Amino acid sequence: MKKVITTIVVLVLAALMAWGFIENARHHKDEANHEVNAKEIIFEHLGDAYGWEVPFNHGRRIPLPIIVRDKDGGWHAFLSSRITGGETYEGFKIAAEGAHKGKVVQDDGTADGYRPWDFSITKNVAGIMIAALLVVLMMFSVRKWYRRYGMKAPRKGTAFLELIVDFVYTDTIRPIMGRDAKKYAPYLLTAFFFILTMNLLGLIVIFPGGANLTGNLAVTMVLALITFAITNLTGTKHYWKDIFWPDVPVALKCPVPMMPIIEFLGIFTKPLALMVRLFANMLGGHMVVIVLILLTFIFTEKFSLGVGIGTSVVSVALALFMLVLDTLISFIQAYVFTLLSTIFINMAHLHEEKHEEIAEA
Repeated sequence: MKKVITTIVVLVLAALMAWGFIENARHHKDEANHEVNAKEIIFEHLGDAYGWEVPFNHGRRIPLPIIVRDKDGGWHAFLSSRITGGETYEGFKIAAEGAHKGKVVQDDGTADGYRPWDFSITKNVAGIMIAALLVVLMMFSVRKWYRRYGMKAPRKGTAFLELIVDFVYTDTIRPIMGRDAKKYAPYLLTAFFFILTMNLLGLIVIFPGGANLTGNLAVTMVLALITFAITNLTGTKHYWKDIFWPDVPVALKCPVPMMPIIEFLGIFTKPLALMVRLFANMLGGHMVVIVLILLTFIFTEKFSLGVGIGTSVVSVALALFMLVLDTLISFIQAYVFTLLSTIFINMAHLHEEKHEEIAEA
């Protein structure tokens, strides 16, 4: 019975996601020729915004705070609802075209306008805050259970969270890092749940989901830079010695420092791989779903209503399948990021452990 209920819930959620994409496409029909602007739909859905779409009505948005510093050094704060309809407020507007399209600009008489310092709470910023809050609530629910019931086995959602924590820590972090596991587990577990929460929220097209967080290169870059900083700031002398003077034949180090250059570049390629891997996988999944849904409208307009209806059956079915697959990928990508971060951090301490083991022997 539970499996049936779970299956029904998953299908309903997936159908709501697909329906949200359809409504978004319908809203973006060009009024002049009644054609769907596929490029605009894709970039608007995957990009950031100064408002959050109202559930089941993509023509309206939940306003978010806009905080900008003008060219004279003055600060301005107001809700995005004052300018999202094309209006100008206190000299600011959202550029409809030009170099700053989709961004807040200050009207200074030029074609593109002046791009102010922008500290606005955009859709992605709000999404990150919501994801962080959800992670804190989940972890505190586990903490609350053990404070109240001691070592008694938790139930339901708390038990599921404990299962995931145990899997990531016991089967991944501890076997790789050994005695350093407890030191770095707080960051690694936080990164895992934070990325997982952002991935899952990105699959939901209605509030509080719908923000393409891990499909944003800036978000994945910051996550990768944190791993980069921890790896290199805590690296041992043996770690740095193997970068600038690796254990290879002298001919590969002098007079041309070929291997040191390669090892030094490797410091930066590791976080780059973390950043691009997470970004590309999550962005690609979202884009495939949008394109599949858009096929219904494209075939209807280019051919006929009958062809569009026939296409919709296939495209929606494939989109639902991709959404279910994206749910699995959300877990996998969060785990892969955590696994690689664990390996990179451990590499910065591995040589010290080896030298200590040799000394003790």
